[in-house]
This record gives sequence, structure tokens and C-alpha cells, in this order.
Amino acid sequence: MNPGLPLYARSRALPLTLATLAAATGFAVWAAGAPHARLDPGRRVPLTALAPLLAAAAIGASLRSDSDELDRTAVRPWWSRRLAHLLALTALASALLTPVVAGGGRTFGASAMIRDVLGCVGIVALAAVVLGARLSWLPAFGYVSAVYLASSGAQGRAATVWAWPVQPGPQPGAWAAALAAFALGAALYAVRGARPGG
Repeated sequence: MNPGLPLYARSRALPLTLATLAAATGFAVWAAGAPHARLDPGRRVPLTALAPLLAAAAIGASLRSDSDELDRTAVRPWWSRRLAHLLALTALASALLTPVVAGGGRTFGASAMIRDVLGCVGIVALAAVVLGARLSWLPAFGYVSAVYLASSGAQGRAATVWAWPVQPGPQPGAWAAALAAFALGAALYAVRGARPGG
């Protein structure tokens, strides 16, 4: 085992992040067990939107760096470590949350959960670059909340793009928007890292 891994994990608050991901999964299990969620797949929208948001907020808190100067002056570039960190936590969040809605079929099941994890993590990673890791959850929270409140009557192809967090799983426009957010956020975070002091 690499002796620097425990130090890296502590400096990025990974133990707390893993505990928060476990708590978000517990919330999702509890919410999925509610009678209205089992009877009406359309009622899973709050679950498939909120659980990924909580997981992304936890991941965002771990994107900080206590040693910004050391990261910038390291012999080996840190972009690969930052990208691996983000991808590993995103995969873990998807793996933990997907079984919760496995019985949801094609509407608000595993596909919607994975898409929303990717999109929310992308927004959080982008916000970490611009605002810093401490406030990285804020834009994702604002966006998902606004979309949830505004999308009840939204119809058409454009709505599947801007309202991707509350769309059924197989919508191509929603997947394209979420994947674009994840790709942009992951790339910028890998190259730049989180804003210092934020």
C-alpha cells in the first residue's frame, strides 16, 4: 500500500465523505420504503433527485485541498489523482444508490439514479473549481431545487434537457445534459483543482 494514501484520504476528508455517502444511502432506502414510493413510480422523483444531490454534496466536500501549494509544485501532476478521486467517489455513490430504486423499471429506476448522480457530481465539481469545495454544493442544490419546483408542467424536448434531474431514466436529452455537466466538471476539476480557501 502506498504510504501517502492515508495522508491523502485524511487531507480530503474521505472518511467523513464515506460516512455521508452511507447516510445518503440510508435516507434513500428509507424514502424508497415509503408506501407512496412503492405504489406510484412517479413519486420516486424526489428520491432520484434528492439522494444524488446529497451524495454529490458529500463528494464536493472532499474535493478540497489543504496543501494547495504542494499540489501545484509537485513533481508529478495531480490531475490524474484528482480525476481518479472524483471518478471513484462517483462510481461508489452510483453503486450505493442504484440498488435502492432497482425495482423502478424504466421510469425512475436505476437509469435515472445513475444519470442524476453523474449530473449532480458534475455541477458540484465545476462549482468546486469556481467557488471552492466548501460551497460546491450550493449551485447543485439551487439548480435541482429550482428544476423540481418549476418542471411540473414542462413538456417537450427542451424540457428533457434543462429539467434532466426530474426526467424519466431513458430520456436521451436528459442523459446528454447530465453527461455534459459531468464531463465539463470532471475535466475542469482534474486540470485546475478546487479553488483555494473556498
